[in-house]
Amino acid sequence: MAGQAPVWRKSSYSNGGDGNCVEVADNIPGAVPVRDSKSPRGPTLLFPATAWETFIATLQ
Repeated sequence: MAGQAPVWRKSSYSNGGDGNCVEVADNIPGAVPVRDSKSPRGPTLLFPATAWETFIATLQ
C-alpha cells in the first residue's frame, strides 16, 4: 500500500456498533485492504481487487 494512504469505511453490513466491524478501503488501485475496526493499528489483509469482487459477488 505504498504511495497512497487507505481511506477506511465500515462495511454496509456492520451493525454500526463497536464490535464485529470490518473496514475496507476502496481507494487503492488494484487492491482492497481489509481490517478489524476494533484494532485499526493491527494487521491488514490485502486482497487483489478481482478476488474481492468475486468474494462480494458470492455473498450477494
